[in-house]
Amino acid sequence: MSTPPTPEVGVPDAPAALVGAVLPDGRHADVELRDGRVHAIRDHVPGAPLPAHAVHLGGALLLPALVDGHAHLDKTFLGGPWQPHRATADLREQIASERAARREPTVPVAERAAALARRMVALGTGHVRSHVDIDPDVKLDGLHQLLAVREEFADRLGIQLVAFPQSGVVTAPGVADLLDAALAEGADLIGGLDPAGFDGDVDGQLDIVFGLAERHGAGIDIHLHDGGTTGTAQLRAIADHTTALGLSGKVAVSHAYCLGGVDDDELERTAAALGAAGVAIMTNGPRRSIPPVLRLREHGVRVFAGSDNIRDAWWPFGTADMLERATIIGLQSGFATDEELYAAASLVTDEAAAALGLADYGLREGARADLVAVAAGGVPEAVAAHPRRVLVLHGGRVVGPSDVDAAYPSFTPAPSHTG
Repeated sequence: MSTPPTPEVGVPDAPAALVGAVLPDGRHADVELRDGRVHAIRDHVPGAPLPAHAVHLGGALLLPALVDGHAHLDKTFLGGPWQPHRATADLREQIASERAARREPTVPVAERAAALARRMVALGTGHVRSHVDIDPDVKLDGLHQLLAVREEFADRLGIQLVAFPQSGVVTAPGVADLLDAALAEGADLIGGLDPAGFDGDVDGQLDIVFGLAERHGAGIDIHLHDGGTTGTAQLRAIADHTTALGLSGKVAVSHAYCLGGVDDDELERTAAALGAAGVAIMTNGPRRSIPPVLRLREHGVRVFAGSDNIRDAWWPFGTADMLERATIIGLQSGFATDEELYAAASLVTDEAAAALGLADYGLREGARADLVAVAAGGVPEAVAAHPRRVLVLHGGRVVGPSDVDAAYPSFTPAPSHTG
């Protein structure tokens, strides 16, 4: 692959064409853009004159925009000084620690979320689903701040917001009403949290969550950390509720560690239920049991990826790079063949877009021109090699990658002393 251009130099704000791209299927092509959409895709002719207002990609891989299916924009510490990680013993203690930490003086939620959003854009993410805490302590404040961020970034990043009951639903007084209000005020989906392990009332939590989703016409995305058959029983209960309300394709379960820690019979039974109901599974490639991506797909289960926590009270790591996330999931899953690396890439592109309901997505004629060019010769290399981003488009306009490091505060060394 020849060296791609530096996008900040001589690149129009809204290119008329992207010339000399490598498509995900390996073809060399020119992509014509018009009115913020992919107008035409044609085979590349080497040596042909460069059209006006075109960008020559020099053999860079062109992908549809990356999709982060699970993030927490309201939690990140990016945009502020480094925060030491506080070790905790379990989920409840971690939640309590986070609640205490957010009462301390810090950079406002909107500023930190914007810092993370800028970095996502620069790395080629065009769409993100962000959970936002809704609980008796923060109430709707985090939602209101993220609604402002969503509006600020509307021309660069599509943001879906999930009203997330971080402190539980049944056991947290007033949370059901707050979730109702959050959906009325602009949240796109309703979340849940370990109906058995946290609330101790599977039917109680699911009745509230699914009831509010039905009332507001909203999607559902439930955090499930519970392991073993306790977890898989909840997955089947979620599948039953999904089928009963006709919500196929509108329900996701995030994490679902239990799927990576049960025997084959339990896995097959649960995967079949999820596939039949149209319930998707999100994974971020966790340290603990990772859901078996390929086996779930065999049962028709849509599996997609998200970054989850990025440098916050839960986790000090994270870069917001969804190609890196595909790498992590590939490593955790033992992927190595080109076919498997294609599968890993789909978790952060097509499969994630479908899970988020992005009907206008893709590198195809007529779709929105939300695209990212990366310095790789093909999809497997893009997953394996941590390539730099060459060009990022949102709605046909160049939005990156010049500000890839803008999320980090400037660093001024302390003055040296001699004596």
